[in-house]
Amino acid sequence: MEELNVVRLSPLRLNGPVPAKSTLSGRSTPRGGSPSFRRLNSGRTPRRDGKSSAFGSQWFRSNRILLWLLLITLWAYGGFYVQSRWAHGDNKEGIFGGSGGDVANGTSQPEEKNQRILVANEESLAVKPPSNKTQGNSMDLDVVLAKQGISVVSDKVSSFKKKSKKSTRASRRKTRGKKKVVAEVKNDDIEVQEEEIPKRNTTYGLLVGPFGSIEDKILEWSPEKRSGTCDRKSQFARLVWSRKFVLILHELSMTGAPLAMLELATELLSCGATVYVVPLSKRGGLMSELSRRKIKVLEDKSDLSFKTAMKADLIIAGSAVCASWIEQYAARTVLGSSQITWWIMENRREYFDRAKLAFNRVKKLIFLSESQSKRWLAWCEEEHIKLKTQPALVPLSISDELAFVAGIPCSLSTPLFSPEKMLEKRQLLRDFVRKEMGLTDNDMLVMSLSSINPGKGQFLLLETTRLLIEGAPPLNGSAVKRREYQKRTLLYNWKQFGEWKKESSTLSNNPQTEALQVPQLFIKGVNYTAGIENDRGTRKLFSLTEGKQGEKLKVLIGSVGSKSNKVPYVKALLNFLNQHSNLSNTVLWTPSTTRVAALYAAADAYVMNSQGLGETFGRVTIEAMAFGLPLLGTDAGGTKEIVEHNVTGLLHSLGRPGTQNLANNLQYLLNNPSERQRLGSNGRKKVKDMYLKMHMYKRFGEVLYDCMRIE
Repeated sequence: MEELNVVRLSPLRLNGPVPAKSTLSGRSTPRGGSPSFRRLNSGRTPRRDGKSSAFGSQWFRSNRILLWLLLITLWAYGGFYVQSRWAHGDNKEGIFGGSGGDVANGTSQPEEKNQRILVANEESLAVKPPSNKTQGNSMDLDVVLAKQGISVVSDKVSSFKKKSKKSTRASRRKTRGKKKVVAEVKNDDIEVQEEEIPKRNTTYGLLVGPFGSIEDKILEWSPEKRSGTCDRKSQFARLVWSRKFVLILHELSMTGAPLAMLELATELLSCGATVYVVPLSKRGGLMSELSRRKIKVLEDKSDLSFKTAMKADLIIAGSAVCASWIEQYAARTVLGSSQITWWIMENRREYFDRAKLAFNRVKKLIFLSESQSKRWLAWCEEEHIKLKTQPALVPLSISDELAFVAGIPCSLSTPLFSPEKMLEKRQLLRDFVRKEMGLTDNDMLVMSLSSINPGKGQFLLLETTRLLIEGAPPLNGSAVKRREYQKRTLLYNWKQFGEWKKESSTLSNNPQTEALQVPQLFIKGVNYTAGIENDRGTRKLFSLTEGKQGEKLKVLIGSVGSKSNKVPYVKALLNFLNQHSNLSNTVLWTPSTTRVAALYAAADAYVMNSQGLGETFGRVTIEAMAFGLPLLGTDAGGTKEIVEHNVTGLLHSLGRPGTQNLANNLQYLLNNPSERQRLGSNGRKKVKDMYLKMHMYKRFGEVLYDCMRIE
């Protein structure tokens, strides 16, 4: 007990001496000692001042408002970032829940996986039908299990075992509904595909090209090396910089309207704009070209395209066929009429009837030529349609790639690839390609590049060529038999035209298109064999033919394999050539391609033989003129505005009467190479003055200024 008392009283001792402690302890110094003594003799780390230890907390308290503002700013930025990602459909990182989706298709990867499994199971069901009811139920159950198996992977595996019979039936009904949707999508893809004619020499006789690789090798340059070609100082570049545009294409074929919209998208992208392309039909071969030029394509032409268009500064529709999309978009937003510019590139009444209800749902209409503008405005007056604004006129231009190869100064010209050097390379390209085609210096190659259909007049061109090659029919009793034979041949070919019969019926009210109604020609007594109404004209024409024994005529027709070709019409042309061996040896064919510089370089003349109302504009017309080719065109439509008779080319009338004029013009150029050079030089000069890229985008910039101006 005494020991316990000592232990308890020892810390309370006040008068006794303080026991000595080791010098290593921090408490060995008396409490009343000086601070300097403590710092010098203490073996522990000195304590910090109170002010220094409390500095951080005091700064935080005094700047709480600043820190809260910083936190709010970061929160707002994150919110806007997430919202913008959601608005553009970008969920690759899965920040909005679920897995990443595909912007182009608007479907997520699990959904696509489900669809693929369902389609596979549906096809297996179709291939192996159940022999009895039990087998059918088991196969249906397999489909349901496949669907549920995918959802189980993302959730819990055990949930699948707990499903009741009622939930299984419900999921089975959902599975059946989804299978029907997938089947409809597949049928849509099948409907796009059309009958194709094999692209072989055994089918077409002589199929040449394309010559893209030869161009790259000889020119030592390819379009893939193309960088930004925008003129940053132009009004067009200042208007489109950092803007967002949505371009609506009716199809992706390698024809006039889609190619013009492709060049527009490329220029907008080059000038710093954001561009989205919405193709209403996937037929054609421009998808790879869009991908090469890094142009974003929205394959969903409904919800996703509408959502993207609502956030765009301007929507540009590139065909009258886009009327249905415009109407659907205008029904979803009140901003439709102030956002859309409609660049119409068709010239026929059927397209007007298709588009007239949507005219007042756009801000401005754009036409390609004066004749097209006058005709559409006249139709508007007939239908009592009053437009909101006066339509604009923006003719097309040649691309920088073709101007570069043609030796015309453009944005691609450099000291290493000057226009003079490109002219030398173009001559080398011409010699090589003509050798590949089997042509000699005595051959005059006449070219016609377009979709192959009755409106382009390829059949009349073949008749004219046959007229020059085979000569006039004998003016005796055998001519009657030969005329009857040609009548039977034509009627046989007519049965294979198919769609032409329906298409030409819409043009029958126009007296200029009467020649398209082929069966009526023989009722009226027109000489089908020669295309000339009197024997005197026949003798005069072929007296010129006999006097020329030097150069020979060769005809190149394209574009083989284009999705815009009329297959029955192509078959009729091939049948006509098979019946005339001399003619088939004169005609060459070339596939559809965007690499046409080598073809222009190899040609000696160009024929624009569009029938009906004529060509709307004819971009190939100015492209041929840029390469110094004389033009032989119909006296109608935009061709009449571009080609000056006997200055830049020679014009002929529409229809079958025009075959005599065309034959005369071909024979004239065949006999006079110097005239070919004169007409070609004048046409090339006109292109430099009026139809270069800078001319087109100067006008287009004015249109954009009017459309995007805030009123």
